[in-house]
Amino acid sequence: MTLSRLAFFKAGGSALPGYRLSLTLTLAWTGFFIILPLSTLLVYPWQGGPAAMLGALHDSRMLAALWTSFSCAAIAAACNIPCGLLLAWALARGNLPGHRLADALIDLPLALPTAVSGITLATLYGPHGWLGSLLAVFGVSVSYNKAGIVLALMFVGLPFVVRAVEPVLRNLPQDLEEAAHLLGARPWQIFLRIIAAPILPALITGFGLAFARGIGEYGSVIFIAGNQPFKSEIAPLLIVVRLQEFDYPGATAIALVLLCVSLLSLALIGGFRRRFALWSEPA
Repeated sequence: MTLSRLAFFKAGGSALPGYRLSLTLTLAWTGFFIILPLSTLLVYPWQGGPAAMLGALHDSRMLAALWTSFSCAAIAAACNIPCGLLLAWALARGNLPGHRLADALIDLPLALPTAVSGITLATLYGPHGWLGSLLAVFGVSVSYNKAGIVLALMFVGLPFVVRAVEPVLRNLPQDLEEAAHLLGARPWQIFLRIIAAPILPALITGFGLAFARGIGEYGSVIFIAGNQPFKSEIAPLLIVVRLQEFDYPGATAIALVLLCVSLLSLALIGGFRRRFALWSEPA
């Protein structure tokens, strides 16, 4: 090994011993477990040629399933913004009794197996469930339709919004709010002109993460969705159906669309976040 190669693995000017060696191992680990599988998914569907790929994409059932996943994930992420903001505000500023327990319960949807979440929601909101039977009196049906999908995606996506906004609210200095209050500003003026700008990038981040998680969610949705083709069938479930039918080109085509939309949404959210973060900085 040459001296130049040996120098690469030394810490150099970094205060962390073995910085370059640890960086090399981290990049190799990331490439093997993340970049390699994703690149394989990008390449594999095109092995049969563009005509086979376009034929697999030209499927009305697949398009309906993709539309169900994308629309329900967007609605659920949008609904989580006000709910997540209120919860983050209560945790950061409320000092309510039992706030530590509530803080722990926020992460429960991330810790629970998705199948457990789906069974629980289906039991509660089913036609004979505790909440489903009460809603049925008013003619409201949540389970076995798109409303159930949105409800399940809200359940699993809420922690992303709360955890993105809560640190910003905690670190936001309250001196400006107190000064605005002393100058006669109303509460809604304080929120819109002082608080909204700093937390807007965090809200955009929470929305993007909840949306990206929602379009790929499977276990918590299938038990309450009804899984009716062209009505309440989600794209991840259709991937499983195509694999059971040994239709590997169709399954990989759906997976490729989900991957591209997830990457595109995260890139757009990152761009919007940086733009609004620069806009909120003082001149």
